[in-house]
Amino acid sequence: MSSSDVARPAKPDTVFDRDAEWDALAAFACDSRGAGLGVVSGRLRQGKTYLLKALTTALGGFYFGAQSAAQSESLRRLGEELAQYTGTSPPSHWRGWEDAIDALLALGDRRSVPIVVDEFPDLVRQSPPLPAAIHSAFRRLRDTDRGNRARLLLSGSVLPVMHRLFSAASPLHGLTDLELTLRPLDYRQAARLWNIEDPGLALLVHAVVGGTPAYWGYAGEQVPSGPDDFDAWVGRTVLNSRTPLFLEAHHLLQEETNHWDRALCHSALAAVASGCSTQGEIAERLGAPLTDAAHCLALLRENGLLHGEPDAFRPNLTRLRITEPLLAFEHAAVWPYRSALEQQGAAEVWRRARSVFDSAVASPHFAQICRDWVMDFADPAVFGAQPATAAHGSLPDPAHRAGPDVHAEVVIRGQADARPGPLLSVGMARRDQVMDLHHLEHLRHLLDVLSARGEDVTHTHPACYSGVGFTSALHAAEANGHVVLVDIDRLYQGR
Repeated sequence: MSSSDVARPAKPDTVFDRDAEWDALAAFACDSRGAGLGVVSGRLRQGKTYLLKALTTALGGFYFGAQSAAQSESLRRLGEELAQYTGTSPPSHWRGWEDAIDALLALGDRRSVPIVVDEFPDLVRQSPPLPAAIHSAFRRLRDTDRGNRARLLLSGSVLPVMHRLFSAASPLHGLTDLELTLRPLDYRQAARLWNIEDPGLALLVHAVVGGTPAYWGYAGEQVPSGPDDFDAWVGRTVLNSRTPLFLEAHHLLQEETNHWDRALCHSALAAVASGCSTQGEIAERLGAPLTDAAHCLALLRENGLLHGEPDAFRPNLTRLRITEPLLAFEHAAVWPYRSALEQQGAAEVWRRARSVFDSAVASPHFAQICRDWVMDFADPAVFGAQPATAAHGSLPDPAHRAGPDVHAEVVIRGQADARPGPLLSVGMARRDQVMDLHHLEHLRHLLDVLSARGEDVTHTHPACYSGVGFTSALHAAEANGHVVLVDIDRLYQGR
């Protein structure tokens, strides 16, 4: 339980959502029990800087935004900004980061005060001993017991570096009192940010820009006026060379992958966006050695641009998906037409790309939102227990040995220890189809296949997820307890 000598500030109206994150930061910043170290991480454009600046403004704290610069320049900038903050002359005697960190922490000698160093990895890149200097400074504070209440917050967007800086091998390991990760807004929060009430339209917009807060501003705060305006909105925002969104996917990959083989990274993302989901499939699509593909995919995963999860029916098979919708949109629907955008209008290019967007972007995105709904919003009673995982599942069909696998886009398992949990539900997700009894029959066939393989399906609920609804026959099956139906209104508003 923390104690505070400073009243916790209310979250400013200018900060959208982020209630839990604000509460955690405010509690840390106002804690008066002594000097503390916090770490804030998250991918680019998620609002870390905005949130941290709001915190220091609300509490009269100090904010320093690091840049890629030589150590001497960074120290000079920090000294000048600290002098401006304290109303004193810039220091002329700093010998290095040891003195600078001591000066920063001295701000907490009289009160609890948040001290933010943003984009911390940029400083460490030029000054590798910096984490050790921070460790030594905190040790000196604790050894002298002078009642210092500095609340130092280190923030960064380069996720692999942030993980390394606070890993077991780092001098900073074990020092932190707060570890906060800012993630993209979920799909319901994103609909509120964009002020979109129509769930079908909200889904399409989310399939393009996801839940990254900055993209609302990058789009000039333009919102489709309705479903019929979606295509025109794409043309005047993401495909408009005069908006920051036009090249954002390129910049995002450039900044996140830190000068690695970007051509291979682009091609790997294009392979995933086209439907390749395993390491072997991607390597084959790239025509690259498996080791090169594996290195590239590992880099993308470390930076949070790809996510891997076990297949729901074959745990040894890892399936990859793109985590940032804008990257999936770019590499599936726009990448093949980039050169055409220079000669043709956005409307013509989008007319050609729209069918690809529907099949390769919007439909898989709908399935992911269905899985997110299960984990974040669904009442556990819907499936008989608290879900532990919701994932894609596939199996070879013994009835058609040479045919394609049978799939379920939303496979829900319950809690278990080190093995797959009980099978609570198998479901199909169809964004643009009115679902009927034949979809239910497909699920029943899949349950038969699973049962033959030894899976206990006694209490497994078939489920149909649709973006456009269900036939009366399927509604009758629901009334008889034979299937769970989840429409798009329920995804956005119900449990």
